[in-house]
Amino acid sequence: MRRKGTDEQLAERKKRGLALLSQGKKPKEVAEILEVTRRSVDRWLQETKKPKKKKATRSPGRPSKLSEKQLKRLEKALDKGAYAFGYPGNYWTLDRITQVIWQLFEVRYHASAVWHVMQRMGWSSQRPQRQPLHRDNEAIERWKVEELPRIKKVSATGRYSRS
Repeated sequence: MRRKGTDEQLAERKKRGLALLSQGKKPKEVAEILEVTRRSVDRWLQETKKPKKKKATRSPGRPSKLSEKQLKRLEKALDKGAYAFGYPGNYWTLDRITQVIWQLFEVRYHASAVWHVMQRMGWSSQRPQRQPLHRDNEAIERWKVEELPRIKKVSATGRYSRS
C-alpha cells in the first residue's frame, strides 16, 4: 500500500521530512509531525546515504539490427533510386530493399520486417501509377470534349432537375 497523493506531493513530504531531520529532530518526531510511519522516515534516511541506482531506460522489444548511422546511410542509398542498384524499374519493393540492406550492411531482414524499418525512417508505401506506353494525352482530351458530351445522358431540363 502507498500513501495517498501524487508523486510530487510524496516527494515534497519526503523533502520536508529530511529538512526536519537536518534541523535535529528525531525520526520518531518527524514521523508524528508528517503523519507517516517511522519506517518511512528510516527509509528516507537510508536513501539519502545510499541513493538507488536509476534503471537504464530503453525502448521495449528487440534492439534494431541497424544503427541510426546505418539507417541514414540506407536512406541516402535508397534516394539514389532503384536504377542505381541495377533494377529494371525505378521503384522500391520490400524484397529489393532487403537485398540492398544485405549488400550494404550484410544484415539479414525478412521482407515483412523491412516494412517496420521503413516506417521508422518515415517512409510510406507508395504504388507507382501505371500508364500505357503508347498513351496519347491529346487524343484523350479531344475525346472528352467531342465524344463524351454526345454519349453522356443529360436530362432535357438540366442536370439536376427533379420532376
